Amino acid sequence: MKNLYINNRFFYLLFAAGILYILAFFFPAMMAVAHIFLALTAIAFVLDSLLIFNQKNGISAQRILPEKLSNGDDNSIKIDIENRYFFKLKTKIIDEIPFQFQKRNFLIEKQVLPEKNSFFEYWLTPKERGEYSFGNLNVYSSSPLGLVSKRYRFQKDAMLPSYPSFVHLRKYELMALQNEFLLGGIKKIRKLGHTMEFEQIKEYVPGDDIRTINWKATSKQNKLMVNQYQDEKSQRIFMLIDKGRTMQMPFNGLSLLDYSINATMALSHIILKKGDRAGMMTFSKKTENKVAADNKSGQLKKISEALYNIQTNFYESDFNRLYQDVKFNINQRSLVLLFTNFETLDAVNRQMKYLRGIAKNHLLVIIFFKNSELQSLINANPENMQDVYDEIIAEKFEFEKKLIIQELRKYGIYTVYTLPENLNIDVINKYLEIKARGIL
Repeated sequence: MKNLYINNRFFYLLFAAGILYILAFFFPAMMAVAHIFLALTAIAFVLDSLLIFNQKNGISAQRILPEKLSNGDDNSIKIDIENRYFFKLKTKIIDEIPFQFQKRNFLIEKQVLPEKNSFFEYWLTPKERGEYSFGNLNVYSSSPLGLVSKRYRFQKDAMLPSYPSFVHLRKYELMALQNEFLLGGIKKIRKLGHTMEFEQIKEYVPGDDIRTINWKATSKQNKLMVNQYQDEKSQRIFMLIDKGRTMQMPFNGLSLLDYSINATMALSHIILKKGDRAGMMTFSKKTENKVAADNKSGQLKKISEALYNIQTNFYESDFNRLYQDVKFNINQRSLVLLFTNFETLDAVNRQMKYLRGIAKNHLLVIIFFKNSELQSLINANPENMQDVYDEIIAEKFEFEKKLIIQELRKYGIYTVYTLPENLNIDVINKYLEIKARGIL
């Protein structure tokens, strides 16, 4: 029969029958037992085949996919199986998942009650942007006898795009709008002055700044009234993503470039929710993927599409070209967040002229990365001379990073120095801090 597969249980029974025949060679009385056992096995085989093939469409199944995958995150893939047989069904599900996941032993075993639906899910974590193609959803079903299985195939050829990380956007939004961010809580930030965007006049409550008392409104209401201000909105925030060779380094399966892309997506969402204008561009040998700063309703989708389409061969990045394009394209003072990775002070000094040029007209924040493997070497307790040498070298690289931060601060350039896995949190915190300080 087509789609008939013989299970191991049937071969175990044949093996047992063979053992009985071998024993019958020495003990002739066992021959009748062997014949009966073999006959029962054959009858069970035929009965099982009739049970499982009696219905043409004994089961139905569907794979329920999300609209798109979130890069670097766990994505839920759901499967719904309906059992139309009158007996409990044993199923083995082999979903032909995209080759990028390199899972060659994917198998889920599930029992489905008679004339019932069973619903379950599994998780996939993409590590690169692009298209992910699913093959057949194969379901091997067998009766309680379990001697044979019938294969069903469903939903051939489904394709999903993998976009920059978006599954945690809602969580970041709630934390940012409550000004409660993230690692260990937000620190009290001293504002450098009032933002000049007036919101409303309200009744004074203890704790309000007495310098904001509105004496004219106080005299009219015969009670203390104060002016209330809000963070200034519609400020321009640009994210510049270096897609050169220094961003090729992988951590936990994702490149620094993809970490930066995911952080840009998360930060753009917060910027737009705060009422500011988000824009971006990427650069290597030239600047590409430009999205002008705006806060219209479709801006996040524009940024998402631009981030999805980022391609690179990891060439050497041209900061001179970046400086020229920033000067030409960003003609108003803006907050510029530059995602890159400097490993040595010499590397920074080679680009310092261009970084200072950008910082002259904009508030520039350089975002670069800690090496998590070096951090583990620094924090480890050395057990032999090799471990001591490794720790000394790791501390040397860490000291070099601190020198980079000091050098950039000399020229009024802010920095975010973070582990890749903490990038989203730290870069959003830096944006909120700058907003709170009113220094843009």
